[in-house]
This record gives sequence, structure tokens and C-alpha cells, in this order.
Amino acid sequence: MTYVPLEIPDLALAALLLIANGVVSFWFRLGLERSLAISAVRMILQLAVVALALRFIFALNSPLWTVLFAMFMAGAAAFEVISRQERRVVGPIAMALGAGAPFFAGLVATLFATTIVIGPDPWYAPRYVLPLFGMMLGNAMAGTSLVLDAITSAAVRERAAIEARLALGASRFEALDGILRRALTTGLMPILSAMATTGVVALPGMMTGQILAGIDPVSAAKYQVMIMFLIAGSTGIAVVAAGLGAVLLITDERHRLRLDRLSKV
Repeated sequence: MTYVPLEIPDLALAALLLIANGVVSFWFRLGLERSLAISAVRMILQLAVVALALRFIFALNSPLWTVLFAMFMAGAAAFEVISRQERRVVGPIAMALGAGAPFFAGLVATLFATTIVIGPDPWYAPRYVLPLFGMMLGNAMAGTSLVLDAITSAAVRERAAIEARLALGASRFEALDGILRRALTTGLMPILSAMATTGVVALPGMMTGQILAGIDPVSAAKYQVMIMFLIAGSTGIAVVAAGLGAVLLITDERHRLRLDRLSKV
């Protein structure tokens, strides 16, 4: 089997299914036609720009450009993490946490993969580093968003109980222990569900892409197993870092609950 390239007419045919979504929205008066069109155009433009940028970076094979692009990805991830919070912690420290947790987790998992597991030559080859980092960062970002939102929402909802524990002498981590554990479970649940259903309910994107490109299904499955393990590890690191950081941000060194640091609804 050989790789079958796609042309513009092929993409236009695939877009017919998106148009079907627009028809459904119009028929049921959902009002999503404009959102569907904007999302589709945005996706096309973003992928086109990223594809051209990656082609340029792959040709240079430069560690500097690889790092710069990775930093750009981390910045975009931080913006998404913060924008998804219903009650977010205000200030630059919150932005640093939103960027730092997924970036650190993605960096650790990517370096582990390229230096130990896969071992490309050179190990910093952007063709390996950037796609792997993107997958790690995206999943770590999702886990971070869930954890931060769960902790801040629960802190507001259970304010009286938390302050009662603090008044009885509990430390901030003791007072927020139940909330932190529930938030960590929430952040890890998507990757746990993904691992449980991979191969049975759905074939993941990386494995499907390799199979369509002509790679042997067994080899593609091996890569997918590696990716799922790395994603699980990076997500775990990110949610723990984000959870601990969130507890520190909504409390102070005197073990007081500081909900005044949260944005207003």
C-alpha cells in the first residue's frame, strides 16, 4: 500500500459533511451555521500556516527554531487554559501556572521519548520533537484546564466548609484535600477513558494516519501504545502540578482562603 495524496477537490468533497451539519443547524434552528463556518475557516487557516511553518523548520533542522515554535505552542496553550476557566485566578502567576504545568509536562515526556524511547538522530530533530510535543501539550492542557476549573469552582461552592477546617487548625492542603483529590481524578479521567477504549471503540489519530500512509498496522499500533503511555505520563504530571499550584494560589502563607483572587462571574 502506498500513500494517497489529497488534492483540493478531495478536501472540497469532504467538506460536504460539514455542510450537512449546517443544514441540520438551519433545519432545527440551532443558529450554529455562522459558528460552523468560522470554525472551519479558522481551522483551515491555522493548519495551513502551521504546515508551512513546520515545512520551514523541518528543512532548517535547527534546535533554536524548534524551541521557538514550542514556546509559541505553549503560549497558545496557556491562553486556552485561562480562557476555559469559569472562575480563574487573576494575575500573571495564574497565567504562568496555566502555561508552566502543561509545558513542563510536555517537555519531560517529549525529551524522554526522543532521547530514550525513539532515539532519532539527532534527538532534537523537529520532525520528531514538535509533533510529539504537540500531542503531549494538548492533552496536558486539557487536564490542566479541568483541574483548575474543578478546584476554583469547588472552593467557591464549599467555602464555608473549607474555612471551618482552616479555623479548626487545618493547613491549606488539609482543608482542600478532598477538593484536590476530586479535581485530580477529573483531570485524569479523559486519558483513562481514552486508554480503556483505544482499539475497541476507536482507532486513534496517530495510528490511523500511519495506516493510511502505508505503515504496517502492527508497527502503527506499537507507536500508538507508546504515545498513549507518554500522554498518560505527561497528563499526570500536568494535573498534579496544576492542582498543587491552584491550592497555593487560592490560599496564602497564613493558611487563609483567598477567593478574592478569583475573577468575578
